Amino acid sequence: MAGSASPRVTSSTDRRAMLVLEHLAHRGNMNTATNRESRWLFPGRRAGQPIHPRNLSTLINALGIRAAAGRAAAIRQHILDMPAPVVATAFGYHHITTTRLAREAGTTWSSYAPGEHGR
Repeated sequence: MAGSASPRVTSSTDRRAMLVLEHLAHRGNMNTATNRESRWLFPGRRAGQPIHPRNLSTLINALGIRAAAGRAAAIRQHILDMPAPVVATAFGYHHITTTRLAREAGTTWSSYAPGEHGR
């Protein structure tokens, strides 16, 4: 590709990577002394802390990105990949919620018994 000044973005993954890199170059909340060296992708207002999830959600929604739909899809995929009690513990969901989602998805984890079985 002679004469090409920048790599060509060809896939949705490449486009997302470019968005992340652009965001890193122009992150907000970086002018305060406490956050100048922050390693967080989305730095918060308090030193060493990320942006609060509610604030991040507001920013994402303002860009037209439906974060709730993505979160719902992700939890449903985890339910298919892991037993509902494991998903509940790992992601802070109530076990009744993950059990209901597993039932709706028709998952095969219904006979999973959590706990230590090697005793």
